[in-house]
Amino acid sequence: MSAHTNRYESAAARYFEAWNATEPAAVEKAVAAAWTADGGYTDPLAEVRGHAGIAAVIAAVHEQFPGFVFRPLGAVDGHHDTARFGWELVDEADGSAPVAGFDVVTLDEEGRIRQVLGFLDRVPAGA
Repeated sequence: MSAHTNRYESAAARYFEAWNATEPAAVEKAVAAAWTADGGYTDPLAEVRGHAGIAAVIAAVHEQFPGFVFRPLGAVDGHHDTARFGWELVDEADGSAPVAGFDVVTLDEEGRIRQVLGFLDRVPAGA
């Protein structure tokens, strides 16, 4: 495993940590660890920049899906300052995963996320 692989996997791990935080202070801390100060997050439902905006998107998802966790799907793949990985949103109670997607992230020199481009591959009926 090369140092490059570690860099992408570390960024993805911090990203999932932020998405799985539920307490506001924990979300804030995890977002600051994962993203650059002016970092962005864009998916079909949201387009935000900066830690407060990202934290608000994460909080809104947990409000909509209480008791769910984000899990990586497959390996993290990366080159240059870009990484991609799949994920699913899993109900801890019954193991169902109504939401799944794929994210492409760009990193700064320190491995923090500058931008996330998210795609939703599976969404609940009626969403």
